[in-house]
Amino acid sequence: MAAKDIKMLLLDSDGVLTDGSIWVGENGELAQKYYVRDGLAIQMLQKSSIKIGVITGRISKSLPKRLEDLKVTLLYQGAKDKIKVYEEILQQEGLTDQEVAYMGDDWPDFDLLKRVGFSAAPCDAIPEVLKIVNFVSPFPGGRGAIRSLAEVILKAQGKWAYGEQS
Repeated sequence: MAAKDIKMLLLDSDGVLTDGSIWVGENGELAQKYYVRDGLAIQMLQKSSIKIGVITGRISKSLPKRLEDLKVTLLYQGAKDKIKVYEEILQQEGLTDQEVAYMGDDWPDFDLLKRVGFSAAPCDAIPEVLKIVNFVSPFPGGRGAIRSLAEVILKAQGKWAYGEQS
């Protein structure tokens, strides 16, 4: 299971792209916040020819807008069976398990985290997830977890162009 082989990064949304909080306004409108450094990390991966996708069990009105800003077109919302969606993505993109990384944080992500070539979680994921992943970010979901994973992948592939190379 190596980050050097990754051609696609799939992400959960709540607890990974966001901190898992949902703000409810006076009129019942829902809002979430997204971290700009995670957005930059997604763009860095895309510039290095790594495809990005999101598989989430919830449906959010803000998520498509955020992903449009980042030029991410692969979005599956309301995905109750993430493995089924994942298998569709593999077939559609012509990829193998070993070429896919996934970052998740909770029970709905568990089976997918066990299957992909490189699994990752924010540091505030549930303990059961933290025990099975290849990489635990030092940052929580929605606050740099994706950014730290991007650095691991890009360094492993010799594509890290910032600061010291490890």
